[in-house]
Amino acid sequence: MHIEFRHLRTIKAIHEAGGLARAADQLHITQSALSHQIKGLEDQAGVELFIRRSKPMRLSAAGMRLLRLADQILPQVEALQEEFSGLREGRAGRMHIAIECHACFEWLFPVLEAFRKSWPDVDVDIRPGLAFDALPALQKEDVDLVVSSDPEDLPGVRFIKLFDYAPVFVASAQHPLAAKPFVDAADFREETLISYPVERTRLDIFSQLLIPAKVEPAAIRQVELTAVILLLVASNRGVAVLPDWVVREVKYSSDYVTRPLTARGVTRTLYAAIRADDAEKPFVQRLIELARREAARLQAQ
Repeated sequence: MHIEFRHLRTIKAIHEAGGLARAADQLHITQSALSHQIKGLEDQAGVELFIRRSKPMRLSAAGMRLLRLADQILPQVEALQEEFSGLREGRAGRMHIAIECHACFEWLFPVLEAFRKSWPDVDVDIRPGLAFDALPALQKEDVDLVVSSDPEDLPGVRFIKLFDYAPVFVASAQHPLAAKPFVDAADFREETLISYPVERTRLDIFSQLLIPAKVEPAAIRQVELTAVILLLVASNRGVAVLPDWVVREVKYSSDYVTRPLTARGVTRTLYAAIRADDAEKPFVQRLIELARREAARLQAQ
């Protein structure tokens, strides 16, 4: 038996209208065409679907079974059509994000909260487990946006600048290096460096300073949370290097000092990597706009 969506809509319309003429009007077809469609469906089923002698026209037991199927399936089809319509019009979609910048979680959450309110039909998720293979995952469409400070020349991928930031040295106000106007790579040789638990090449202190200078800290202590890193630094258990926008509150605390890396300082840029085909999607543009706005707010504090 070959059942089409139009058959289910026909069964439902006749049941609700109570007759062929009104049902045909609802379906925008002629009564003759509707009768022909019913006959063809009954021939396939091998049973009568309507009790024709009754007024209003009623479904038979077999017809009621088909009506229950229509009530189950048609709402799902309509919901799918609405979803596809939202995708075509840019109102709906998917935004799965991978983050190569560990500190960016705290910056990104307010962005996503504001985005959720503006675009409730977009499926948002953060995929930290893909952090080290994020860009290949973007190309394979496993994720839709990657937050990265390391742009690459990749086919079909566009890197959009979000904001510049400065990695800064953070230490206890009682630490001997607090007296210096800036720190160099050599200053880390005798220090315990407190860092996030990610690959060295993903950390600014290593990629921008220690690896080029071939300097190894005396010890490395890995900590997941920024708040705990700052707690350990304040207790003089080690030193850290964090983005300037992360340590905005530290600037006004007598427990800490922040210093530039090298006399000239170090500047880094954070990017949103997206597939080029997605660049014009309204919700993608909106997320990038909110990300830039939140970064500006943090840096202004």
